[in-house]
Amino acid sequence: MMNATPTTPNELTRVLLVDDDDALRKLIGDFLRGQAFEVLEAASGATMRQVLAAHRVDVVILDVMMPGEDGLSLARELTATSDVAVILVSALGEETDRIVGLEVGADDYLPKPASPRELVARIRAVLRRRRAGEKQDGRVYEFEGWTFDVTRRVLRDPKSIVIALSQGEFALLRTFLERPQRVLSREQLLEYTRGEASEAFDRAIDTQTSRLRRKLASRSEVEIIRTIRNEGYMFVARVDRR
Repeated sequence: MMNATPTTPNELTRVLLVDDDDALRKLIGDFLRGQAFEVLEAASGATMRQVLAAHRVDVVILDVMMPGEDGLSLARELTATSDVAVILVSALGEETDRIVGLEVGADDYLPKPASPRELVARIRAVLRRRRAGEKQDGRVYEFEGWTFDVTRRVLRDPKSIVIALSQGEFALLRTFLERPQRVLSREQLLEYTRGEASEAFDRAIDTQTSRLRRKLASRSEVEIIRTIRNEGYMFVARVDRR
């Protein structure tokens, strides 16, 4: 797993900028350093991996439109193999592009040209949401033979087989387990998993919920997540905490 140990109170927040535009990296990097962030830089996916292997990183800021490995594929890799926060930045500012960014598990998505001040605000908002979630860790949830250890970030099916979850699926499952047998609208799910500052993209939530439901349904004979027409979703299984 890539190095993504959370920052302690005495450490600067460390940001990794991944962009093939040298001038833009320097501009954004200098601004972030002026805002008391520690900044590392990479011009490609290969260099990004080298930096992550050698350093603790709190947030990775990824340019989507890069030659070779693009930001979306790198974001998908990061969310599957690490707990590092990911913010995508792209000249593709259409709603569809932002939805795709959220679907691959990114914590946030900013269109270019991104205001450095807004980028700082988004970084801090992402870290606040993650730290608020960490305070709720230390729980183990059980439902229909499944076990979900929040601290270890491990989901086991009724046969004790570990099921891989993306960062987005992890946040979504925890949201459902904290609020079982309640109808949750798409807007509520987006707020609970990504924070109030996020724009509500119904399709992104629908896609992640569908993926999570398929993973659960593949190892269970009972319905666990139910679609409530015109309202949202409900985690229908009984949940025990220990």
